[in-house]
Amino acid sequence: MASTGFPAPYRDTGMNPIVVIPSRMASTRLPGKPLAQIAGRPMIVHVLERAREAGLGPVVVACAEAEIARAVEAEGGVAVITDPTLPRGTDRVHAALRVADPGKRHDVVINLQGDLPTIPPAYLRAVLAPLADPRYAIGTLVAPIITDWERDAPSVVKAACAFEDGQEVAPALYFSRVAIPANDGPRWHHVGIYSFRRDALDRFVGLPESPLERREALEQLRALEAGMRIGCARVEKAPYGVDTPADLERARRELTGEGGRA
Repeated sequence: MASTGFPAPYRDTGMNPIVVIPSRMASTRLPGKPLAQIAGRPMIVHVLERAREAGLGPVVVACAEAEIARAVEAEGGVAVITDPTLPRGTDRVHAALRVADPGKRHDVVINLQGDLPTIPPAYLRAVLAPLADPRYAIGTLVAPIITDWERDAPSVVKAACAFEDGQEVAPALYFSRVAIPANDGPRWHHVGIYSFRRDALDRFVGLPESPLERREALEQLRALEAGMRIGCARVEKAPYGVDTPADLERARRELTGEGGRA
């Protein structure tokens, strides 16, 4: 697939990113959610627009079904239909890249979840920050945990990392569904957006599922168990994904101006 007309590389970092949004219709709590209507447009189109607004480079939707591709293409977007049996979004991203950028012109891949219609575009730029340090293979985002519910809810993934001396990036030591680390001090809500060096993504998808990944149901632990380093960049507030009808209503309020965009 030609990339003619895509934006120029992200010049502030010297990187040449591509944003890939994995999306599929199957959802146990909100079936068909990529096409759920928000302000008169499918949710996946809103996510596509947030990625475009970041101005980092080309944006590709890695979808499992033709109806998602049609919705994306109707808005002038690029979609790649991938095998619907692929187990995870990261596998779908990797498969779509083989079609969209077979020559590996793009050296960095941003994996943006397809259920984040209110994500600030600046967060996509922030997730590149860890990769400015050659020690990190993968970048991700964390935001301060500010409520007891965030701390205790298993659906909120926590990252064990520590920012000192004004650091904007810190190494991830572990991720869990329980409140970590122990005792007093800040805790961090993991925002499930990733930047991968291209060779790191190739390596990651080739690794077998790891013991802690199975135990916590968190695929990023596969990378840590394999010795890959993940850097966490701080953002102000965690954007909430759309997983339930209530989440969808909240996104509709934000994107129609009743609550303002997150």
